[in-house]
Amino acid sequence: MAHSSIEWTNATWNPVTGCSKVSPGCKHCYAERMAKRLRAMGQPNYAAGFVVRCHDSMLELPLGWKKPQMVFVNSMSDLFHEAVPDRFIERVFAIMRTASWHTFQVLTKRAERLEGLGRQIDWPPNV
Repeated sequence: MAHSSIEWTNATWNPVTGCSKVSPGCKHCYAERMAKRLRAMGQPNYAAGFVVRCHDSMLELPLGWKKPQMVFVNSMSDLFHEAVPDRFIERVFAIMRTASWHTFQVLTKRAERLEGLGRQIDWPPNV
């Protein structure tokens, strides 16, 4: 588990990494700076730098955390980025549904895609 120093969450979970700028708020993106650092450190999930990548190997991570956590989903990307396949988003939601003892926080700057997919997603009460 990646413990977080962010005051409103306990942990982060990044089944997707990378992003692209969509608003003025993206100008000084901390995740982009962190991705460069993690790439330089040889972290395999950041081998492509800040290019959007889905990581199957990260999907089941929250299932191993037995203590309930407040989990920030994709602190290093945006789950609703256009490069993330619908099927992968569905898989992320399936894990969140299964890990019902956690509370998941999903933030996005891509409200249009969320609105379109949101009707198709089975939103569990812990999201």
